Parts: sequence; C-alpha cells; structure tokens
Amino acid sequence: MLAVKQFFTNYIVMSALIGWFAAQFLKIFTRGFKQKKFDIANILFGTGGMPSSHSAAVMAVAVASGIVYSPASFEFAMAGVFAMVVIRDAMGVRREVSKQAAIINKLVIDVINAESEENREKRLKELVGHTPLQVWAGCAVGVVIPFLLQLIPFFKESIALLRG
Repeated sequence: MLAVKQFFTNYIVMSALIGWFAAQFLKIFTRGFKQKKFDIANILFGTGGMPSSHSAAVMAVAVASGIVYSPASFEFAMAGVFAMVVIRDAMGVRREVSKQAAIINKLVIDVINAESEENREKRLKELVGHTPLQVWAGCAVGVVIPFLLQLIPFFKESIALLRG
C-alpha cells in the first residue's frame, strides 16, 4: 500500500501523467472540431494528433527532474536524453509509418476497386506519428505542467522529499 501512495505522490511521475492527460484532453478540442465528431475514447486514448501526448509526458519528466535535482544532475541528463529519443521518434519514425499506412490503404482501395466494410476494418491506422507543430505543442504542455504542479502545496512537500 505504501508503494501505491509513493507512486501517486511522486512529483515527477505525476508531472508525466498529468502532462500526458492534459495533452490527450486537449485533443478533444483539436481533433474533435477538425473531424466534427467526438469519439472521446479514441481522442483520449488514441495516438497521433495535436498536441503530442508522448512529447508532453517526456518533457514533463525532464522539466520536473530539472526542478527537483537541478539541470546539472544525472537525473536531468537521463530524462533529457530520454525525451530527445521519444520526441525524435514521434516526429520521425512514427510519422513515416503514418505516411506509409496512408499510401498502403490507398493502394488496397485502388487495387480492389471497392471499399467494402470488410476492407475498412482491415485498413492500417494512419494517425500514428506527429507533425513538428504537434510535437512542439506537446513539449509546451510538458514544460508548463511541472511548473503548475509545484505551485500546489502537496507537491511542494513531494519535491522537498525527493530532494532529500
């Protein structure tokens, strides 16, 4: 039971989770208005879109680590490198996967010359990666969240405990 309490009172973990959730929540507005339909489950738990929740979460970990341990610390360095890898993946590899899925889906429709219900179910997911703007928006969310959380007295105590 103590481990669960420690998990949910850990400032760095909560920064990441709240950063991720905040980015996913913002997708209700950015994706919902663009698609003119509100599939809350897909918006909150789907991948891709504006802003990048992966970028928000890892940036929140990096910023929170810097706040707790200082920008000169090993913890901040590790969180920063981890953030760079995830952000690069979101903009690079995953973005290319999205482009390839769109092309493959179009080829399948063109070759079969019909988009039956069965074919729609087999389509590859196209919204996987992020544009640079989506990633930078996620990073902005990830920077803001740890600074907002440290204003909450509960998390001030958590930061003090993490610092030792």
